[in-house]
Amino acid sequence: MNRNLARALQVAWGLPEFRSGLRHLIDLDEVSVLLATLAVADHDREVESSLLRLLRSGLDTIEIREAVLLLLEQDQVRRPLVAVAVEPLADRPGQAAAIASAAEDPAVRREIRAVLDSAKVRELIWQAIDDQVSDNRFGLIRRAAVLFVRHPSVRRLAWAARRHGVLRELRRKPGPASVDSAGGGEAPA
Repeated sequence: MNRNLARALQVAWGLPEFRSGLRHLIDLDEVSVLLATLAVADHDREVESSLLRLLRSGLDTIEIREAVLLLLEQDQVRRPLVAVAVEPLADRPGQAAAIASAAEDPAVRREIRAVLDSAKVRELIWQAIDDQVSDNRFGLIRRAAVLFVRHPSVRRLAWAARRHGVLRELRRKPGPASVDSAGGGEAPA
């Protein structure tokens, strides 16, 4: 499992607003045990599989999905999660700034909601995650292409992210030639 995802889940779970917002929908003890086990460096793949199944179940349950999306609209919940998500991008300040900017945009969050509201899109996303976990690069690329070509909500989300420079920064190689986070620097010739 992506260790940044695991860390973001642990930070989210550490926020009292997040836990209290989901208390009536999920078993708090089960999630706490899974996250504590995941925090151990030598956890087994079954823990990761259990957590992914729990995440999938949560996204497929409309009440949980809506509660999480509503919580992410709150600045005091969203901002710490975004900070954790961009923390590993210290060597890519432009990408970190673009992601943070996109996360603050209500239009981007609306498009994320639209993407997650579609059962077909969620299924393709989980298939892509399964492909990534099983190191099936071809399957991952194929699913990403299908998502983009067949689902307008995914295209709208991509365009919304593009307005913040997320796509440009994802293509950019890390290193000294990167444009500074303000976007005004020039790469050496």
